Order: sequence, then C-alpha cells, then structure tokens
Amino acid sequence: MGRERTVVAPVLAVLALGLTAAALAQHTPKPPDEQIWQAPRQFVPVEDFPAKGLILDIGGGGWGVIGQLKGQQVVAIDISDKELLEAPAGPLLKIVMDARDLQFLDGTFPTATVFFTFMFIAPQDHEQVCRELWRVLAPGGRLLIWDFVFPRIEDPRKKYASVPITFKLPGKEINAGYGTYLVSGGQGLSHFEELAGRTGFAVVSKRSSQDWFFLELVKR
Repeated sequence: MGRERTVVAPVLAVLALGLTAAALAQHTPKPPDEQIWQAPRQFVPVEDFPAKGLILDIGGGGWGVIGQLKGQQVVAIDISDKELLEAPAGPLLKIVMDARDLQFLDGTFPTATVFFTFMFIAPQDHEQVCRELWRVLAPGGRLLIWDFVFPRIEDPRKKYASVPITFKLPGKEINAGYGTYLVSGGQGLSHFEELAGRTGFAVVSKRSSQDWFFLELVKR
C-alpha cells in the first residue's frame, strides 16, 4: 500500500490559478473545517493501456501515477518543481512547464494523459490546455483524461474540496489525498465532452464510476 499524503487545499488552489511554483505558500494554514466539502473515498482502477512512442503526461508531479504505470515512455510536466521532485521515479523526463503554453513542436506525441489534473486547473483555462494538447498531438493521437466530478454544492460556506482516492494499479495500490477549490455550479464529464468538440477532438470511449470519470479522445 502506498503512503497517504493530503495536500493543503489553498496550496493546490494556487496551482489551479496557474501561478509559478515560486509563488506557492510553503506554510499555508488549513482552512476552517466548515469551508471544506469532504468527498467520499474514490476507488479508481488504473489499467495498463497500449501506447506506442512517448506519452506526454500533464500534471505528472506528485503521485506520478502515469509515470509509475508507463515508465520510460512518459514525459511528465508540471507547473511545480516541488511536485516533480517529490514524484516517484519512472518517467523518462520531468519538466517544469505550464500546460497552457506547451514548449513542444506541433505533432510531437502520439499519446497524452491528464490524470486527475484538470481538477487543479481553473475552468477558464481548460480550453487553452486542450488546444495546446491538440497542437502537440500527432494526427490521430489520443488524449486520455481521468478526473473528479464536482457536484453542485448548495452550502455557501463550502469553498474547498478534500478528495481521497485509492488508485489500483497492476500489482499495487496508492492511497492519495487531494485538496483544491470547489468548482462553482459543479463540473463533470459533459464539460469535457463539450471541450472536446470545440477543440478538435472526437470522443472514442468514456466511463464513469462513483464521482470520477475516464474519457478517451482522438485528434481529428
């Protein structure tokens, strides 16, 4: 079983706003309990998937699940150098980079993954990230997205979400804890399907369970 590490919500909220790693507060206090919405623990099976060539993993720091799963095929980027330094060994490369402005040539990667990372990116930036992913993917390239479904929370006191997740990889489990801002009005699979249509992707497959989903897209 993997160790559990819960990241303080406001720190990850800074990431969601797209600020640099240098701007992260190192000793941000935990918000009051009445401001935190507690999600039930999610159980997410992460099966090995076929992929030729390199895989661009957006938000590959922290738990680095895709890096653990696919090893030297993975080029992991994250806006936080601290998150990349803490990530387990596995990826071929770990690069500090903003997903809104990917520093790769057009058509570089046959596959890209966004593994429970959109939940930390401000919703108004999602389209720009998807357009950048479309640009760096090769024709017919695949984009695989796993993410959390934010419900509509009626309690005005709730500003943050605490989300425990157990990832079930081949031969191991990882118990993770995440904290981020709640998304006003909720956010789920339909949001990303609409994004796909606007940014040049077609939906290949999708599935959902509990409060998370998986979406497979292909570059048209």
